[in-house]
Parts: sequence; structure tokens; C-alpha cells
Amino acid sequence: MAQNNFLALSPPYAVEEAIQNLGQNLRTARIRRNITIAEAAERIGTGVRAVRDAEHGKTTASIAAYFALMWLYGLLPDSGSLADPDTDTEGKRLAESHSPKRASSGRRMDNEF
Repeated sequence: MAQNNFLALSPPYAVEEAIQNLGQNLRTARIRRNITIAEAAERIGTGVRAVRDAEHGKTTASIAAYFALMWLYGLLPDSGSLADPDTDTEGKRLAESHSPKRASSGRRMDNEF
């Protein structure tokens, strides 16, 4: 029996809003370049439905379709800046709080003098 993808059916509001905004921005970029949906689909090697779903901000659309469209329109940031862990200040702070305060020698001390 197939499992339901609850993230696709009911994503967090911020995620859904971001995906819908991305879709609208991709549509605007396509129209400004005077490219049809069919042309965009052909250029990235997918079907019209994938482009249409991405432009409508559907959570079930492939992430590859979103990225390919951003690439097609010259909107894809360089690969090093996407989710760069060096810019994750919150993650760094949390990792630092979990690190040991003193280094261990690795040797076990015994009580013999």
C-alpha cells in the first residue's frame, strides 16, 4: 500500500509560501524572456506539465524542475552558495555548544599512586 506524502499534501506554511513565490517568479522570468511553456520544457528536457506545476508552486513538482528552470533563466546561484554550512550561524552555535569543553587524553586514569 502506498504511503501518503504529508509534506507534499500539507507543508509548513512558510515552505508552501516560498514554493509558490518561486513558481510565480519562474513564470515571470519565462514571460519576460518570451519563452512558451513548451519551449521551456523542451530546453530543460521535461514535459509541459512539469513546468506548469513548478510555475504554479506545486509541492509535488520535482525539485529538479525548479532548479532546471532557474538554470534556464540564469537565476541559479552558484552551487557553493546554496545551503552553505559556513553561513549557518545557528547551526555553528549549536554545534559549538555540544562540543567538549576540554580535550580528553584518551587514556584512562587509575587510582594507583
